[in-house]
Amino acid sequence: MTLQSFDRLQLAMFSGKGGVGKTTLACGFARHWAQQFPQQRTLLLSTDPAHSLGDVLQMPVSDVPRCLAELPNLQVRALDAAVLLQAFKATYGEVLELLVERGSFVQQEDLSPVWDLGFPGLDELMGILEIQRILREHEADRVVVDMAPSGHTLNLFGLMDVLDEFIAALELFQEKHRHISRSFTGRYVADAADDFLQTIKADLANGRHLLQNQGHTACLVVAIAEPMSLLETKRFLQELAQLGIPCGGLWVNRLLQQPTVKDDDLWPVIVDRIIEQQHLLTEFLVLAEALPVYAVPLQTCEPAGGVALDALIAQAQRAQPVAVSEPVPAVQRPTKLLPSLPDFVTLGRRLVLIGGKGGVGKTTIAAAIALGMATQHTNAQIQAISIDPAHSLGDAFGLELGHRPIALTPNLTAQEVDAETMLDQFRQDYLWELAAMMSGDSDASDLKIAYGPEAWRKIAAQALPGIDEMLALITVMEQLEAGKQDLIVLDTAPTGHLLRFLEMPTALSDWLAWIFKLWIKYQDVLGRTEFMGRLRTLRQRVVQTQKLLKDPKYTEFIGVVQAQTAITAEAQRLTASLANMGIAQAVIVHNRYEPGQDITSLFPEQTIVRLPQLPRCVSPMERIDIAASLLF
Repeated sequence: MTLQSFDRLQLAMFSGKGGVGKTTLACGFARHWAQQFPQQRTLLLSTDPAHSLGDVLQMPVSDVPRCLAELPNLQVRALDAAVLLQAFKATYGEVLELLVERGSFVQQEDLSPVWDLGFPGLDELMGILEIQRILREHEADRVVVDMAPSGHTLNLFGLMDVLDEFIAALELFQEKHRHISRSFTGRYVADAADDFLQTIKADLANGRHLLQNQGHTACLVVAIAEPMSLLETKRFLQELAQLGIPCGGLWVNRLLQQPTVKDDDLWPVIVDRIIEQQHLLTEFLVLAEALPVYAVPLQTCEPAGGVALDALIAQAQRAQPVAVSEPVPAVQRPTKLLPSLPDFVTLGRRLVLIGGKGGVGKTTIAAAIALGMATQHTNAQIQAISIDPAHSLGDAFGLELGHRPIALTPNLTAQEVDAETMLDQFRQDYLWELAAMMSGDSDASDLKIAYGPEAWRKIAAQALPGIDEMLALITVMEQLEAGKQDLIVLDTAPTGHLLRFLEMPTALSDWLAWIFKLWIKYQDVLGRTEFMGRLRTLRQRVVQTQKLLKDPKYTEFIGVVQAQTAITAEAQRLTASLANMGIAQAVIVHNRYEPGQDITSLFPEQTIVRLPQLPRCVSPMERIDIAASLLF
């Protein structure tokens, strides 16, 4: 094993495309550090709202740190954003309410209900604050973080800039208070809000320094040797560089080893995958430039539990591509297995959501369903939409997609929702005027209750945490209302953030209801009757969308799994969550099915549709076409 280059680190953050083995490698690496440095305290932490630490370590994991029995110097913890929010409220709630009161028309008592509302992006916000606190207070000598998939990891890192701007806005609120105090008394005496601002600015600056310190911190990017993983890794590395987060290297996981004995039935499939993997491994080495690249072989059994994780990490070696002497085999189309997916167009479905753990093949399934329905129903208009911030829909089709829908066939379009484009429009439609209203800037009164519309515009100008889910909801609402498509197939983010998207109608509706209550209380000062009418309309649209999401005749939810313990365990939790939310799930796609695998007992109320391993050495569109022919 050649991992000594990481001994200098104090913080190792594992991220990458969903489903590539981030959690497994993070667990194995944390165990390696705990064994390598027995006198030091190592903390394994997860920021993923749908974490699998317990499944991989085979132990209960919660927000309370827990030591491993065989490694007492290694503690494991999964962040609970709701618990962290309550602690944050207890520490800073009163002073934050005071500052917002000083910068708006509202009274402190009006702000108390805000803490009980659904906070978009709460996982990322609490995650970044807690990581910074742990580092700042030296709760551990070494910290390993199992991050959410790449798109939401970037959102978490991006919060450093958002928090700086938010504190700058609070500083303007406080400056107004200072100005008024000097105007009336001729002097100003610093208070608790000044102490808070000074402390929080110092803490955030120190936290940024720790996260961007190349000597002690690194993001270790995990990938697999498949085209979609390579493309997402390239985009991820570029974004990390722009955010100033040091990258410590790449880990290419699940590499096949060439068998010593040929199996006439499996040999063409194995060679097909090995040829693709070795070709892509070379491309990963080129992409990494001076960064180290580690190769991790595919295990014969799932690496769960201490013994298996230690064996896995021991096999990690610096990557060296191996020449494959075998010729590229002829494309073998897998045999179609029954049952098939239902005909969603004939059933009258308007919206199909594809969900599951990262890396199970959601995007491939979404693309195949859209193409399959478009092929079967040439008179129907089908649209595939990606709402995952780490888009891969274009990669699946082998095309470059953007925010504007692109025609793939005469009746099939596809798009990847761009959050910034949507946010710009949302600001124009609602946020700028909401910022002006919150500042007390009103045409209906010459009374300037609050100082600094500039401060509220600073807040509205930020890409606030969780904005992806809210804007995705707006996108889906607009598409459904337009009625131009007979069927929309939605490629969603991995489980934790999918649930956040499904909860968004309730959260957004609650926030709008709070704004309405404020307006009713202060309407004589605020005016803005027309604006409140538009917000009421928005809330009505949100409520209607929520009804459609829960209507099994309108919306079909399809879970995607693979026959791995961590994946099926997460899928079972997702199924239970959907049931609690009143969202029906009649079908589960078992992707990369192999003979002998049977998951029907795990999902007794769902129909299991099996999709075998697809050919690798074919074009992306050909692979999607094969998948569509096997699913329907």
